[in-house]
Amino acid sequence: MSLIDELASPASWERFCEYKSSLSCTKRFIKVLRSFIDEGRYADVCRNINSGVPFPIPRKSVISKMSSAKKRTVYTYPHDENIVLKLMTHLLLRRYDHLFCPNLYSFRPGRTVKDALRYLTGLEGVDRMYSYKVDISNYFNSIPVAELIPELEHVMSDDPVLYAFLRDLLEEERVIDGDTVITENKGIMAGTPQASFFANLYLRGLDRYFYERGIPYARYSDDILILGKTEEEVRRHASYVREYLASRGLTVNPDKESYSTPGEGWVFLGFCYRAGVIDIAPASVLKIKAKMRRKMRALMRWTARKGELPVRGASAFIRIFNSKLFEHSADEMSDNELTWSKWYFPVINTDRSLKVIDHYAQDCVRYLVSGTHGKGRFRVSYEDMKALGLRSLVGEYYGS
Repeated sequence: MSLIDELASPASWERFCEYKSSLSCTKRFIKVLRSFIDEGRYADVCRNINSGVPFPIPRKSVISKMSSAKKRTVYTYPHDENIVLKLMTHLLLRRYDHLFCPNLYSFRPGRTVKDALRYLTGLEGVDRMYSYKVDISNYFNSIPVAELIPELEHVMSDDPVLYAFLRDLLEEERVIDGDTVITENKGIMAGTPQASFFANLYLRGLDRYFYERGIPYARYSDDILILGKTEEEVRRHASYVREYLASRGLTVNPDKESYSTPGEGWVFLGFCYRAGVIDIAPASVLKIKAKMRRKMRALMRWTARKGELPVRGASAFIRIFNSKLFEHSADEMSDNELTWSKWYFPVINTDRSLKVIDHYAQDCVRYLVSGTHGKGRFRVSYEDMKALGLRSLVGEYYGS
């Protein structure tokens, strides 16, 4: 039976909903998914797929990257089709998980970022190792479709119907850009559910190369870390990675390519490791502080413009960051099970950076209430902020 046939199975949808409900998806997403299943709306999408009706053209959007002036291009399908693709990807990642080496950690059932860090930090002599860290430039949208399709055909020889459907999605060059339909090279389309499977598949040859040679290596989608006993060894591995990526039509991001020597530690997936200590990477701390700073300034302007009491702005700030850090992403329709705290808390073994972020958040709240960065801000006590709902990262970390 083709995986496509499973998309029309009520039992598949019930299992999918049960799985998503067990994670940290937003309540809004679970409610929408439940309604989608109960109303049987997947049936029309499945019927169109099986009848050969062309799948809708994706819509292109350009969004700001987190805490950066840089832009990111993403693609989305219409609502109902997108949910069907979410189930398809859920099934894909499980049916074909055997294709991937243990050193790949992204989007895999039963594997988390914690597993990647546990493997790396558990290596014998890790503190005496050199490292090479690299990020692939615009990975999802740069993958040459013509290079991916033969690989897809090979691994899906057991399911030609599924292969044909996915090939058609990849080969469709049209996208909706604003009110216009344009054609462009869009790779595997960042933002679409199935892109996660394609991202894992396209570089499995690179993963296999390092795995078969027993070289300390970990990949999480477009992030790669390699460790070695000597600088020469690590630089040799780095040359191989760059050459391999070039042969696949990809390039490294020079701003996110780095080496480290023993004792310096290394950074991977928003974490930093040094001498047995795993903490939040400095760049990640700066990102969340920048988001807090921008929101604080926006709320100061809002309270001044609307003539609102300062405490209203402080309450809004607390509500926003309680949600962002502990509950879910800004997108209420997100089905991402990894919230900020669920990404970091299971992995770090120090509260050092959490304290920095906590203190910064408190300063933002004090400024919103008092209107000053001077000593006068301390008239706003910690108990006052707790009464407004402020939650401590350190407290939540030790209570989790």
